Amino acid sequence: MSKQKWAIVSKSFNPKPAMEFIVTEPIGLLDFLLLKLANKSRNSVKSLLTHGEVSVEGKRITQYNTLLREGQKIRINQSIIREKGQRNALDILYEDSDIIVVNKPAGLLTIASDKEKEATAYHLLTDYVRQKNPENRIFVVHRLDRDTSGVLMVAKNEKIKLALQDSWAELVSDRGYMAVVEGQLEEKSGRIRSWLKETKTLLMYSSYRAGDGLEAITDYQVLNETTEYSLLEIHLQTGRKNQIRVHMKDIGHNVVGDKKYGAKRDPLKRLGLHAYKLEFKHPFSKEVMCFQTQIPKSFTSLFDGSKLLNM
Repeated sequence: MSKQKWAIVSKSFNPKPAMEFIVTEPIGLLDFLLLKLANKSRNSVKSLLTHGEVSVEGKRITQYNTLLREGQKIRINQSIIREKGQRNALDILYEDSDIIVVNKPAGLLTIASDKEKEATAYHLLTDYVRQKNPENRIFVVHRLDRDTSGVLMVAKNEKIKLALQDSWAELVSDRGYMAVVEGQLEEKSGRIRSWLKETKTLLMYSSYRAGDGLEAITDYQVLNETTEYSLLEIHLQTGRKNQIRVHMKDIGHNVVGDKKYGAKRDPLKRLGLHAYKLEFKHPFSKEVMCFQTQIPKSFTSLFDGSKLLNM
């Protein structure tokens, strides 16, 4: 079988033309950009500034609080805005001097394993940052399972890496997932709590005796359902290995495609788990940053024609 190839969606794909505006009244640069780029998130706009993609009267400006005067010409280079939808692509959602946030596809490891060294998010992003400087590095601060897609953040320097890892639980305010599971849940919302342990064969399982393993807490709500499947929104209160997959098995509704933990159905031809949201406080600036991605269309297509549940 041929080796699967992966790529970062780079700014070389069909760059969009630059936009130009004339300032009509005094205003801060960031506020001006947010008004003109209303369809883009605050983080995306700040990323444009960070990368020097905004110029005022021909001079590149990176300071968010630069005061603009009436009559000044603003040019926004959109080459950094990357094309989406390329197969096996690692979409860069946000980048600054400290972090890179990507939308990891299912099937791609976060870091190397004994069997796979190169087809990893770590390897791809290392190659990416070294295009600018061969000495550049990236540092993994959290992981997603190979078959889980969604928001993944890496650090670009050791200082931010240590700050994030040392206070991860305190800094991260929300980790949201979408999951397609087997069957209909009797309880449409709830909390699952157990203590997770690992077997010699690297399978995780639950103990319900307090302190017997690592505490794991998962909150869920059913968003949609058919007779065969349910779409769940899940928020982690703890982040343990395979936590969602084990907890779904515990309540008798495996994540679809999860053969490792006993799923019988595989309608998506992949694990039905997507990390759609990561919200955290930057350890240095103290700014709350939130990154979200859309639910994979393959997930929602299973529920075409069914009505969203009223919770």
